[in-house]
Amino acid sequence: MKLSNLIKIAWKAIVLNKARTLLTMLGIIIGVGSVIAMLAIGEGSKESIRTQISSMGSNMITIRPGAQMMGGVRRGADEMQSLKLDDYEALKSETRFLTDISPQVQGSGQVISGSENAQTSIYGVAPEYLNIRVLEMVSGSMFTEADVRSAAKVAVIGETVVENLFPNGNDPIGQMIRFKSIPLKIIGVLAPKGENTFGQDQDDVVLAPYTTVQKRILAVDYLQSIVASATSEDEAPDAVEEVSEVLRSQHDIASNAEDDFSVFSMEELISTFSSTSEMLTVLLVAIASISLLIGGIGIMNIMYVSVKERTREIGLRMAVGGKGKNILMQFLIESILISVTGGVIGVILGLGATFFIEKVLSWPTNVTLYSLVISFAVCAVTGIFFGWYPARKASMLDPINALRYE
Repeated sequence: MKLSNLIKIAWKAIVLNKARTLLTMLGIIIGVGSVIAMLAIGEGSKESIRTQISSMGSNMITIRPGAQMMGGVRRGADEMQSLKLDDYEALKSETRFLTDISPQVQGSGQVISGSENAQTSIYGVAPEYLNIRVLEMVSGSMFTEADVRSAAKVAVIGETVVENLFPNGNDPIGQMIRFKSIPLKIIGVLAPKGENTFGQDQDDVVLAPYTTVQKRILAVDYLQSIVASATSEDEAPDAVEEVSEVLRSQHDIASNAEDDFSVFSMEELISTFSSTSEMLTVLLVAIASISLLIGGIGIMNIMYVSVKERTREIGLRMAVGGKGKNILMQFLIESILISVTGGVIGVILGLGATFFIEKVLSWPTNVTLYSLVISFAVCAVTGIFFGWYPARKASMLDPINALRYE
């Protein structure tokens, strides 16, 4: 018998039992829709994480003091003062894989302008900090190296600080603010960046020359961290290795001793967050796939019922010359049609759910071609796997016994 005729017979059997077929498909429909939606959410989350972290500086390298054993007790990074200006100067002159580099010291406290005040953070940095963190000026200008050398009392502020201190819409450029009683003249305003991946407001910040923050505000002679840009994202690992070599030499660290600093790149952070997101996606997909298993069992069950109901039909077809392989193919095609049709409806449901999640719930989603291909492949495999045994049982019926079946 021709394959086209087998497909017509199988489809006619499905159409004659619409309600039963639809109920059988439900497990497949829900499973496929859930898998597509979960994969879209997972891919969207990974893309969102990469985009947000990259906005902080995709090829940024961060150097911090590291924990170290002192007298049998491990001291935390916050207690260490292992980074000095000499390290910053050495990195500027001895590295090939770094373009921009800036010291960083920071503190938090109350900033005051006239009768307005707010809690914020102040960062002592070099002018190159703008390039490293991919920051732009919306008005005014960044302080210069001359300001750094003279520890000038100047500052660049973020949009949140502007809103808190100048709620009437006054131009902040040229205005004086005080941070811990130290007067600072505003010379620039940063373009808004919003919240980062960690929910931190990137606009609630005051930038000043690192020498100003060190000497006039914090009264320290060490650096809390150093930030830099690798020449490219691909060369970030080489930059990390190069920085480690320079600092180990600067600190006279023996080959078998541990570092008193830590170096990491944004690529490592992206990789860590992406791995976590992938694990969550796999877990969600695994849970959603249970519906596919239940749907497959439903198909097997309904095919058993179909074989029982049509036993006399099977016997009649065999009696007039129908072959067992044709009976096998008929019921197998019927099983696959139920599964694939359910898969098509499930894909439409999954795409609709993804659209709803993105537009209404404002969650990032990204539907990929491979998720659709996998869904159809799983549907076909489900139809074959769970339909094979009932179809084989139908093909092995004895024609005489089948004709006598009541």
